[in-house]
Amino acid sequence: MSKLWGGRFTKQTNHLVEEYTASINFDKALAEEDIQGSLAHVTMLGKCGILPAEDVETIKEGLITVLHKIRAGEVEFSVSDEDIHMNIEKNLIETIGPVGGKLHTGRSRNDQVATDMHLYLRERVVGFVGMLHALQEALIGQAKDNLDTIVPGYTHLQRAQPILFAHHLMAYVSMFQRDAERLMDSYKRINVLPLGAGALAGTTFPIDRHFVAEQLGFDGVYENSLDAVSDRDFIVEFLADASLIMTHLSRLSEELVLWSSTEFGFVELDDAFCTGSSIMPQKKNPDVPELVRGKTGRVYGNLIGLLTVLKSLPLAYNKDMQEDKEGMFDTVATLEGALQLFAPMIATMKVNKDRMRQAVNQDFSNATDIADFLVGEGLPFRQAHEVIGKTVLYCIQNGKYLLDLTIDEFKQFSPLFDDRIYDVLQPEAVVNARNVYGGTASGQVAEAIARSEKVLGATEQWIENRG
Repeated sequence: MSKLWGGRFTKQTNHLVEEYTASINFDKALAEEDIQGSLAHVTMLGKCGILPAEDVETIKEGLITVLHKIRAGEVEFSVSDEDIHMNIEKNLIETIGPVGGKLHTGRSRNDQVATDMHLYLRERVVGFVGMLHALQEALIGQAKDNLDTIVPGYTHLQRAQPILFAHHLMAYVSMFQRDAERLMDSYKRINVLPLGAGALAGTTFPIDRHFVAEQLGFDGVYENSLDAVSDRDFIVEFLADASLIMTHLSRLSEELVLWSSTEFGFVELDDAFCTGSSIMPQKKNPDVPELVRGKTGRVYGNLIGLLTVLKSLPLAYNKDMQEDKEGMFDTVATLEGALQLFAPMIATMKVNKDRMRQAVNQDFSNATDIADFLVGEGLPFRQAHEVIGKTVLYCIQNGKYLLDLTIDEFKQFSPLFDDRIYDVLQPEAVVNARNVYGGTASGQVAEAIARSEKVLGATEQWIENRG
Protein backbone atom coordinates (compact mmCIF):
# COMPACT_ATOMS: atom_id res chain seq x y z
CA MET A 1 0.00 0.00 0.00
CA SER A 2 1.39 3.42 -0.94
CA LYS A 3 1.64 6.28 1.53
CA LEU A 4 -1.74 7.53 2.67
CA TRP A 5 -0.79 11.09 1.70
CA GLY A 6 1.05 10.22 -1.54
CA GLY A 7 -1.39 11.43 -4.18
CA ARG A 8 0.39 14.72 -4.82
CA PHE A 9 3.85 13.14 -5.15
CA THR A 10 5.55 11.65 -8.25
CA LYS A 11 8.53 10.02 -6.50
CA GLN A 12 9.04 7.60 -3.66
CA THR A 13 10.34 9.17 -0.45
CA ASN A 14 14.09 8.74 -0.10
CA HIS A 15 14.69 6.00 2.45
CA LEU A 16 17.07 8.25 4.40
CA VAL A 17 14.33 10.89 4.61
CA GLU A 18 11.92 8.24 5.87
CA GLU A 19 14.32 7.17 8.60
CA TYR A 20 15.20 10.73 9.57
CA THR A 21 11.66 12.08 9.73
CA ALA A 22 9.86 9.03 11.12
CA SER A 23 8.73 9.17 14.73
CA ILE A 24 7.26 5.67 15.06
CA ASN A 25 10.25 4.40 17.03
CA PHE A 26 9.19 6.56 19.96
CA ASP A 27 5.60 7.73 19.38
CA LYS A 28 4.42 4.11 19.33
CA ALA A 29 4.10 4.73 23.06
CA LEU A 30 0.94 6.68 22.16
CA ALA A 31 -0.81 3.72 20.52
CA GLU A 32 -3.46 3.27 23.23
CA GLU A 33 -4.21 7.00 23.35
CA ASP A 34 -4.35 7.24 19.56
CA ILE A 35 -6.97 4.51 19.35
CA GLN A 36 -8.86 5.94 22.32
CA GLY A 37 -9.09 9.30 20.54
CA SER A 38 -10.05 7.65 17.24
CA LEU A 39 -12.90 5.73 18.86
CA ALA A 40 -14.35 8.95 20.26
CA HIS A 41 -13.84 10.73 16.94
CA VAL A 42 -15.58 8.11 14.82
CA THR A 43 -18.43 7.88 17.34
CA MET A 44 -18.90 11.63 16.89
CA LEU A 45 -18.81 11.29 13.08
CA GLY A 46 -21.72 8.87 13.37
CA LYS A 47 -23.66 11.03 15.82
CA CYS A 48 -23.36 14.05 13.52
CA GLY A 49 -24.43 12.07 10.47
CA ILE A 50 -21.07 12.55 8.77
CA LEU A 51 -20.56 8.78 8.45
CA PRO A 52 -23.29 6.15 8.22
CA ALA A 53 -23.87 4.00 11.29
CA GLU A 54 -22.65 0.80 9.61
CA ASP A 55 -19.32 2.41 8.71
CA VAL A 56 -18.93 3.71 12.23
CA GLU A 57 -19.47 0.25 13.73
CA THR A 58 -17.10 -1.36 11.24
CA ILE A 59 -14.39 1.19 12.02
CA LYS A 60 -14.87 0.85 15.80
CA GLU A 61 -14.65 -2.94 15.60
CA GLY A 62 -11.55 -2.61 13.43
CA LEU A 63 -9.89 -0.20 15.86
CA ILE A 64 -10.53 -2.55 18.77
CA THR A 65 -9.07 -5.43 16.74
CA VAL A 66 -5.96 -3.39 15.97
CA LEU A 67 -5.68 -2.43 19.65
CA HIS A 68 -5.79 -6.08 20.73
CA LYS A 69 -3.15 -6.95 18.13
CA ILE A 70 -0.89 -4.15 19.39
CA ARG A 71 -1.28 -5.30 22.98
CA ALA A 72 -0.45 -8.84 21.91
CA GLY A 73 2.66 -7.67 20.09
CA GLU A 74 1.29 -8.78 16.74
CA VAL A 75 1.67 -5.44 14.95
CA GLU A 76 4.98 -4.63 13.32
CA PHE A 77 5.30 -0.87 13.11
CA SER A 78 6.91 0.47 9.95
CA VAL A 79 9.21 3.46 9.51
CA SER A 80 7.79 3.94 6.03
CA ASP A 81 4.44 4.76 7.67
CA GLU A 82 6.16 7.52 9.66
CA ASP A 83 4.24 7.73 12.90
CA ILE A 84 1.80 5.94 15.17
CA HIS A 85 -1.21 7.59 13.52
CA MET A 86 -0.39 6.40 10.01
CA ASN A 87 0.68 2.97 11.24
CA ILE A 88 -2.62 2.45 13.02
CA GLU A 89 -4.65 3.79 10.10
CA LYS A 90 -2.84 1.52 7.64
CA ASN A 91 -3.39 -1.48 9.94
CA LEU A 92 -7.04 -0.50 10.21
CA ILE A 93 -7.46 -0.39 6.43
CA GLU A 94 -5.70 -3.74 6.11
CA THR A 95 -8.10 -5.14 8.72
CA ILE A 96 -11.46 -3.79 7.49
CA GLY A 97 -10.76 -2.56 3.98
CA PRO A 98 -11.18 0.88 2.35
CA VAL A 99 -13.86 1.95 4.83
CA GLY A 100 -10.99 2.40 7.30
CA GLY A 101 -9.91 5.40 5.23
CA LYS A 102 -13.03 7.24 6.38
CA LEU A 103 -11.75 7.45 9.96
CA HIS A 104 -9.64 10.51 9.20
CA THR A 105 -12.66 12.53 8.06
CA GLY A 106 -12.77 15.90 9.80
CA ARG A 107 -9.39 15.72 11.50
CA SER A 108 -5.66 16.11 10.85
CA ARG A 109 -2.59 14.48 12.28
CA ASN A 110 -1.90 17.89 13.82
CA ASP A 111 -4.92 17.86 16.13
CA GLN A 112 -4.72 14.07 16.45
CA VAL A 113 -1.18 14.00 17.88
CA ALA A 114 -1.94 16.89 20.23
CA THR A 115 -4.95 14.95 21.54
CA ASP A 116 -2.85 11.84 22.05
CA MET A 117 -0.34 13.75 24.16
CA HIS A 118 -3.05 15.38 26.25
CA LEU A 119 -4.49 11.93 26.95
CA TYR A 120 -1.06 10.50 27.70
CA LEU A 121 0.04 13.23 30.11
CA ARG A 122 -3.34 13.45 31.81
CA GLU A 123 -3.03 9.87 33.03
CA ARG A 124 0.63 10.22 33.99
CA VAL A 125 0.05 13.38 36.01
CA VAL A 126 -2.56 11.64 38.14
CA GLY A 127 -0.14 8.76 38.62
CA PHE A 128 2.67 11.07 39.70
CA VAL A 129 0.46 12.83 42.23
CA GLY A 130 -0.25 9.37 43.65
CA MET A 131 3.46 8.53 43.81
CA LEU A 132 4.23 11.81 45.57
CA HIS A 133 1.43 10.99 48.00
CA ALA A 134 3.08 7.65 48.79
CA LEU A 135 6.46 9.33 49.33
CA GLN A 136 4.94 11.92 51.63
CA GLU A 137 3.29 9.15 53.65
CA ALA A 138 6.64 7.40 54.01
CA LEU A 139 8.30 10.62 55.19
CA ILE A 140 5.47 11.29 57.66
CA GLY A 141 5.78 7.74 58.96
CA GLN A 142 9.47 8.31 59.70
CA ALA A 143 8.67 11.71 61.21
CA LYS A 144 6.17 10.17 63.61
CA ASP A 145 8.78 7.65 64.70
CA ASN A 146 11.32 10.40 65.33
CA LEU A 147 9.42 13.09 67.21
CA ASP A 148 11.96 12.74 70.02
CA THR A 149 15.05 12.41 67.81
CA ILE A 150 17.31 15.46 67.86
CA VAL A 151 19.81 16.05 65.08
CA PRO A 152 22.13 18.91 64.17
CA GLY A 153 20.54 21.36 61.79
CA TYR A 154 22.88 22.78 59.17
CA THR A 155 23.49 25.92 57.20
CA HIS A 156 26.45 26.05 54.78
CA LEU A 157 26.81 22.34 55.75
CA GLN A 158 28.06 23.63 59.13
CA ARG A 159 26.21 22.75 62.30
CA ALA A 160 23.83 25.57 63.12
CA GLN A 161 21.08 24.73 65.62
CA PRO A 162 19.61 21.47 66.95
CA ILE A 163 16.32 20.42 65.39
CA LEU A 164 14.02 17.44 65.50
CA PHE A 165 14.80 14.91 62.77
CA ALA A 166 11.04 14.83 62.25
CA HIS A 167 11.13 18.55 61.49
CA HIS A 168 13.81 17.99 58.87
CA LEU A 169 11.78 15.26 57.19
CA MET A 170 8.63 17.39 57.24
CA ALA A 171 10.47 20.04 55.21
CA TYR A 172 10.51 17.53 52.35
CA VAL A 173 6.84 16.74 52.89
CA SER A 174 6.18 20.45 52.29
CA MET A 175 8.34 20.47 49.16
CA PHE A 176 6.61 17.44 47.68
CA GLN A 177 3.23 18.95 48.55
CA ARG A 178 4.05 21.96 46.41
CA ASP A 179 5.09 19.55 43.66
CA ALA A 180 1.79 17.70 43.90
CA GLU A 181 -0.16 20.97 43.86
CA ARG A 182 1.70 22.12 40.74
CA LEU A 183 0.83 18.87 38.99
CA MET A 184 -2.81 19.09 40.08
CA ASP A 185 -3.01 22.65 38.82
CA SER A 186 -1.41 21.69 35.49
CA TYR A 187 -4.11 19.05 35.05
CA LYS A 188 -6.55 21.88 34.25
CA ARG A 189 -4.49 22.85 31.20
CA ILE A 190 -3.78 19.27 30.18
CA ASN A 191 -7.43 18.28 30.32
CA VAL A 192 -8.46 20.39 27.31
CA LEU A 193 -9.30 18.84 23.94
CA PRO A 194 -7.52 20.00 20.74
CA LEU A 195 -9.31 17.53 18.41
CA GLY A 196 -11.50 19.27 15.87
CA ALA A 197 -8.98 22.00 15.16
CA GLY A 198 -7.94 20.16 12.00
CA ALA A 199 -4.59 21.06 10.51
CA LEU A 200 -4.88 24.64 11.81
CA ALA A 201 -8.21 26.23 10.80
CA GLY A 202 -10.92 23.80 11.88
CA THR A 203 -12.92 21.66 9.44
CA THR A 204 -15.75 22.07 6.95
CA PHE A 205 -17.58 19.06 8.41
CA PRO A 206 -20.32 19.74 11.01
CA ILE A 207 -18.47 18.05 13.88
CA ASP A 208 -19.31 18.29 17.57
CA ARG A 209 -16.10 18.95 19.49
CA HIS A 210 -17.80 19.16 22.85
CA PHE A 211 -19.30 15.71 22.35
CA VAL A 212 -15.81 14.30 21.74
CA ALA A 213 -14.55 16.11 24.83
CA GLU A 214 -17.30 14.54 26.88
CA GLN A 215 -16.54 11.10 25.43
CA LEU A 216 -12.88 11.41 26.39
CA GLY A 217 -13.43 13.01 29.77
CA PHE A 218 -11.99 16.43 28.90
CA ASP A 219 -13.24 19.46 30.79
CA GLY A 220 -13.41 21.60 27.66
CA VAL A 221 -12.00 22.29 24.20
CA TYR A 222 -9.39 24.70 22.85
CA GLU A 223 -10.95 28.02 21.94
CA ASN A 224 -8.66 28.70 18.98
CA SER A 225 -7.77 26.15 16.31
CA LEU A 226 -4.31 27.62 15.67
CA ASP A 227 -3.50 27.46 19.37
CA ALA A 228 -4.90 23.94 19.65
CA VAL A 229 -2.43 22.39 17.21
CA SER A 230 0.61 24.51 18.11
CA ASP A 231 0.31 24.57 21.90
CA ARG A 232 2.93 22.58 23.78
CA ASP A 233 2.76 24.68 26.93
CA PHE A 234 1.18 21.77 28.78
CA ILE A 235 4.23 19.62 28.04
CA VAL A 236 6.65 22.40 29.00
CA GLU A 237 4.71 22.86 32.23
CA PHE A 238 4.92 19.15 32.99
CA LEU A 239 8.66 19.12 32.27
CA ALA A 240 9.11 22.13 34.56
CA ASP A 241 7.07 20.45 37.30
CA ALA A 242 9.10 17.27 36.84
CA SER A 243 12.33 19.27 37.04
CA LEU A 244 11.32 20.70 40.41
CA ILE A 245 10.33 17.27 41.69
CA MET A 246 13.72 15.93 40.63
CA THR A 247 15.38 18.93 42.30
CA HIS A 248 13.74 18.01 45.58
CA LEU A 249 14.50 14.32 45.16
CA SER A 250 18.10 15.22 44.37
CA ARG A 251 18.43 17.36 47.49
CA LEU A 252 17.06 14.57 49.62
CA SER A 253 19.34 12.13 47.78
CA GLU A 254 22.37 14.21 48.67
CA GLU A 255 21.39 14.17 52.34
CA LEU A 256 20.81 10.41 52.29
CA VAL A 257 24.27 9.93 50.77
CA LEU A 258 25.81 12.13 53.48
CA TRP A 259 23.75 10.72 56.35
CA SER A 260 24.54 7.11 55.43
CA SER A 261 28.30 7.72 55.29
CA THR A 262 30.58 6.59 58.13
CA GLU A 263 31.40 10.23 58.83
CA PHE A 264 27.74 11.01 59.62
CA GLY A 265 26.26 7.61 60.45
CA PHE A 266 22.81 9.10 60.93
CA VAL A 267 20.85 6.60 58.83
CA GLU A 268 21.24 3.22 57.18
CA LEU A 269 19.44 2.45 53.95
CA ASP A 270 17.93 -0.99 53.58
CA ASP A 271 20.07 -3.53 51.73
CA ALA A 272 17.37 -3.81 49.06
CA PHE A 273 18.15 -0.24 47.94
CA CYS A 274 21.95 -0.42 47.98
CA THR A 275 24.65 -2.20 46.01
CA GLY A 276 28.14 -3.51 46.72
CA SER A 277 31.58 -3.04 45.26
CA SER A 278 33.19 -5.42 42.77
CA ILE A 279 36.52 -5.17 44.63
CA MET A 280 35.84 -3.91 48.17
CA PRO A 281 33.64 -6.43 50.02
CA GLN A 282 32.91 -4.09 52.94
CA LYS A 283 31.18 -1.46 50.78
CA LYS A 284 27.46 -0.68 50.87
CA ASN A 285 26.82 1.99 48.28
CA PRO A 286 23.70 4.25 48.24
CA ASP A 287 23.33 3.82 44.47
CA VAL A 288 19.62 4.69 44.26
CA PRO A 289 19.92 8.22 45.69
CA GLU A 290 23.18 8.74 43.80
CA LEU A 291 21.57 7.80 40.50
CA VAL A 292 18.48 9.92 41.17
CA ARG A 293 20.83 12.82 41.85
CA GLY A 294 22.58 12.10 38.56
CA LYS A 295 19.44 11.65 36.48
CA THR A 296 18.13 15.04 37.57
CA GLY A 297 20.29 16.66 34.91
CA ARG A 298 18.65 14.78 32.05
CA VAL A 299 15.21 15.96 33.19
CA TYR A 300 16.47 19.56 33.20
CA GLY A 301 17.87 18.95 29.71
CA ASN A 302 14.52 17.75 28.41
CA LEU A 303 12.87 20.95 29.64
CA ILE A 304 15.47 23.23 28.09
CA GLY A 305 15.42 21.18 24.90
CA LEU A 306 11.69 21.68 24.33
CA LEU A 307 11.80 25.36 25.25
CA THR A 308 14.55 25.77 22.66
CA VAL A 309 12.52 23.95 20.01
CA LEU A 310 9.50 26.17 20.59
CA LYS A 311 11.17 29.55 20.98
CA SER A 312 11.16 30.58 17.29
CA LEU A 313 8.30 28.59 15.79
CA PRO A 314 5.63 30.47 13.80
CA LEU A 315 2.03 29.32 14.05
CA ALA A 316 0.76 26.75 13.59
CA TYR A 317 2.23 23.23 13.40
CA ASN A 318 5.85 22.71 12.29
CA LYS A 319 7.80 19.47 11.97
CA ASP A 320 10.15 20.73 14.69
CA MET A 321 7.36 19.93 17.13
CA GLN A 322 7.99 16.23 16.61
CA GLU A 323 10.85 16.85 19.05
CA ASP A 324 8.34 17.31 21.87
CA LYS A 325 7.93 13.60 22.53
CA GLU A 326 11.22 11.85 23.23
CA GLY A 327 12.11 14.22 26.06
CA MET A 328 8.62 13.91 27.49
CA PHE A 329 8.72 10.10 27.39
CA ASP A 330 12.21 10.10 28.91
CA THR A 331 11.15 12.42 31.72
CA VAL A 332 8.09 10.31 32.46
CA ALA A 333 10.24 7.17 32.67
CA THR A 334 12.96 8.86 34.75
CA LEU A 335 10.54 10.43 37.22
CA GLU A 336 8.48 7.27 37.50
CA GLY A 337 11.55 5.18 38.28
CA ALA A 338 12.74 7.61 40.96
CA LEU A 339 9.39 8.00 42.72
CA GLN A 340 8.64 4.28 42.68
CA LEU A 341 11.91 3.62 44.54
CA PHE A 342 11.96 6.55 46.93
CA ALA A 343 8.84 5.80 48.97
CA PRO A 344 9.86 2.25 50.02
CA MET A 345 13.49 3.35 50.46
CA ILE A 346 12.44 6.04 52.95
CA ALA A 347 9.93 3.75 54.68
CA THR A 348 12.58 1.07 55.34
CA MET A 349 15.37 3.48 56.32
CA LYS A 350 16.87 2.89 59.78
CA VAL A 351 17.54 5.99 61.89
CA ASN A 352 20.53 5.97 64.25
CA LYS A 353 19.10 8.09 67.05
CA ASP A 354 22.08 7.58 69.36
CA ARG A 355 24.54 8.76 66.71
CA MET A 356 22.42 11.86 66.07
CA ARG A 357 22.29 12.64 69.79
CA GLN A 358 26.03 12.18 70.08
CA ALA A 359 26.52 14.66 67.25
CA VAL A 360 24.29 17.22 68.95
CA ASN A 361 26.22 16.88 72.22
CA GLN A 362 29.55 17.46 70.48
CA ASP A 363 29.05 20.80 68.79
CA PHE A 364 28.21 24.43 69.51
CA SER A 365 24.78 24.48 67.87
CA ASN A 366 23.22 25.58 71.18
CA ALA A 367 25.28 28.79 71.23
CA THR A 368 22.45 30.98 69.93
CA ASP A 369 20.38 30.07 72.96
CA ILE A 370 23.06 31.46 75.29
CA ALA A 371 22.86 34.73 73.41
CA ASP A 372 19.08 34.67 73.74
CA PHE A 373 19.51 34.03 77.50
CA LEU A 374 21.72 37.09 77.87
CA VAL A 375 19.30 39.19 75.82
CA GLY A 376 16.59 38.10 78.25
CA GLU A 377 18.79 39.44 81.03
CA GLY A 378 18.94 42.85 79.34
CA LEU A 379 22.13 42.64 77.27
CA PRO A 380 21.76 43.99 73.68
CA PHE A 381 21.88 41.17 71.14
CA ARG A 382 25.02 42.41 69.38
CA GLN A 383 26.92 42.46 72.68
CA ALA A 384 25.53 39.05 73.57
CA HIS A 385 26.67 37.76 70.14
CA GLU A 386 30.23 38.93 70.89
CA VAL A 387 30.19 37.39 74.36
CA ILE A 388 29.15 34.00 73.01
CA GLY A 389 31.68 34.18 70.18
CA LYS A 390 34.44 34.60 72.74
CA THR A 391 32.97 31.83 74.89
CA VAL A 392 32.96 29.41 71.94
CA LEU A 393 36.53 30.37 71.07
CA TYR A 394 37.56 29.64 74.66
CA CYS A 395 35.90 26.20 74.42
CA ILE A 396 37.70 25.39 71.17
CA GLN A 397 41.05 26.46 72.59
CA ASN A 398 40.50 24.31 75.67
CA GLY A 399 38.92 21.24 74.04
CA LYS A 400 35.54 21.71 75.67
CA TYR A 401 31.88 22.14 74.71
CA LEU A 402 29.52 24.67 76.25
CA LEU A 403 27.93 22.23 78.68
CA ASP A 404 31.42 21.30 79.93
CA LEU A 405 32.07 24.80 81.28
CA THR A 406 31.76 25.59 84.99
CA ILE A 407 29.68 28.53 86.08
CA ASP A 408 32.88 30.38 86.97
CA GLU A 409 34.13 29.90 83.41
CA PHE A 410 30.86 31.28 82.08
CA LYS A 411 31.09 34.30 84.38
CA GLN A 412 34.51 35.15 82.89
CA PHE A 413 32.58 36.32 79.86
CA SER A 414 29.51 37.89 81.51
CA PRO A 415 28.33 38.36 85.09
CA LEU A 416 24.76 37.77 83.83
CA PHE A 417 25.31 34.00 83.68
CA ASP A 418 23.89 31.80 86.44
CA ASP A 419 23.05 28.12 86.90
CA ARG A 420 19.95 28.42 84.70
CA ILE A 421 22.26 28.36 81.68
CA TYR A 422 22.69 24.57 82.01
CA ASP A 423 18.97 24.01 81.52
CA VAL A 424 18.92 26.44 78.60
CA LEU A 425 21.72 24.52 76.86
CA GLN A 426 20.07 21.08 77.00
CA PRO A 427 19.24 19.92 73.44
CA GLU A 428 15.57 19.32 74.32
CA ALA A 429 15.28 22.82 75.73
CA VAL A 430 16.96 24.31 72.67
CA VAL A 431 14.56 22.49 70.35
CA ASN A 432 11.40 23.19 72.30
CA ALA A 433 12.28 26.86 72.76
CA ARG A 434 11.44 27.27 69.04
CA ASN A 435 7.76 26.99 69.82
CA VAL A 436 6.45 29.11 66.94
CA TYR A 437 4.24 28.07 64.05
CA GLY A 438 6.47 26.16 61.63
CA GLY A 439 9.23 25.80 64.23
CA THR A 440 11.05 22.70 65.43
CA ALA A 441 9.44 22.39 68.89
CA SER A 442 7.93 18.93 69.32
CA GLY A 443 4.39 20.26 69.71
CA GLN A 444 4.71 22.36 66.56
CA VAL A 445 6.06 19.42 64.56
CA ALA A 446 3.24 17.17 65.79
CA GLU A 447 0.72 19.78 64.64
CA ALA A 448 2.51 20.07 61.29
CA ILE A 449 2.21 16.32 60.82
CA ALA A 450 -1.51 16.47 61.57
CA ARG A 451 -1.99 19.31 59.07
CA SER A 452 -0.07 17.43 56.40
CA GLU A 453 -2.13 14.29 56.92
CA LYS A 454 -5.29 16.33 56.42
CA VAL A 455 -3.89 17.76 53.18
CA LEU A 456 -2.92 14.27 52.02
CA GLY A 457 -6.52 13.21 52.57
CA ALA A 458 -7.68 15.91 50.17
CA THR A 459 -5.03 14.85 47.65
CA GLU A 460 -6.21 11.27 47.90
CA GLN A 461 -9.74 12.42 47.10
CA TRP A 462 -8.45 14.35 44.07
CA ILE A 463 -6.71 11.23 42.78
CA GLU A 464 -9.80 9.09 43.35
CA ASN A 465 -11.99 11.55 41.44
CA ARG A 466 -9.68 11.30 38.41
CA GLY A 467 -8.70 7.66 38.64
